[in-house]
Amino acid sequence: MDDPALLGSPWHEGELALQRRYGVATRMDEVGRRVLRDHLIDQHREFYPLLPMVVLAAVDGEGHVWSTLRAGHPGFLRARDAHRLTIEFARDPADPADAGMEDGAAIGLLGIDLTTRRRNRLNGTVHRHEEGFDVVVEQSFGNCPKYIQLREPRFVRDPVMPSAARPVTSAGLDPVARSLVEGADTFFVGTYADIDGRRQVDVSHRGGRRGFVRVGDDGWFTIPDFAGNRFFNTLGNIAVNPRAGLVFTDFSTGTLLQMTGEAELLPDDLADVSVAGAERYWRFRPKRVIRRDDALPLRHELTEWSPFSQATGEWAK
Repeated sequence: MDDPALLGSPWHEGELALQRRYGVATRMDEVGRRVLRDHLIDQHREFYPLLPMVVLAAVDGEGHVWSTLRAGHPGFLRARDAHRLTIEFARDPADPADAGMEDGAAIGLLGIDLTTRRRNRLNGTVHRHEEGFDVVVEQSFGNCPKYIQLREPRFVRDPVMPSAARPVTSAGLDPVARSLVEGADTFFVGTYADIDGRRQVDVSHRGGRRGFVRVGDDGWFTIPDFAGNRFFNTLGNIAVNPRAGLVFTDFSTGTLLQMTGEAELLPDDLADVSVAGAERYWRFRPKRVIRRDDALPLRHELTEWSPFSQATGEWAK
């Protein structure tokens, strides 16, 4: 049986609660002590300079978490040393996540290569400088490549040039935004937890068949949680802090759909949801939605579906 104490666990109380619920706490305790690091290993230090895009999550002054995608020519991300990842880009007032990237703020980061499915997650603290900012690493760890569709990127403009389109802000989904969500095969979700006076922000990838996010008439999204690494970073954060920030992108146009709102875990015994491959479900309701057309200076062409995504089911019509 799982040890209910697990003294000195690398996981916080929300993550532990879910690991215990699903009978994996003892195994995840051993895994966490081995793979959660306070630095970047050489493999990850070599990985970041190859990327044309990074996923970030930050918390604004009102406690709302926002996720975003930012792009740059490869090399805009680089590790000064094992404890600092440098990100070079200008402030962007059109990006709601930018407000949470002040000096000393907690931040979550995901480096993801859509051409190979490699990814590394880290969280840490922002240290601003003239070129952008460093993330002082608190936790760094790799992730499995499940549910990532392969895409080939190309730049359509210099990434230092902002989009000319004006952001569109609303309290919910307009028809354009709803269509983007309901047709998505990928999104990213930011969450955070305040543990013993320390804020820990996380951002992670979610993927599946097109339409794996169901939008209800009441405005709530229902999202299946497929088999993964059992870390429960995202769901563990939601367990202790019911806030989340999602970002969807139209990979063919560079549109970003950013939203912040409330999230909750659903009971395991729900009878009205039955997507094949789902082990559990969670919900999200946006409170503020910002659509930024052409925000991402990249376009991505789908080259291969993840076999894990293709093995999952679809919502009943």
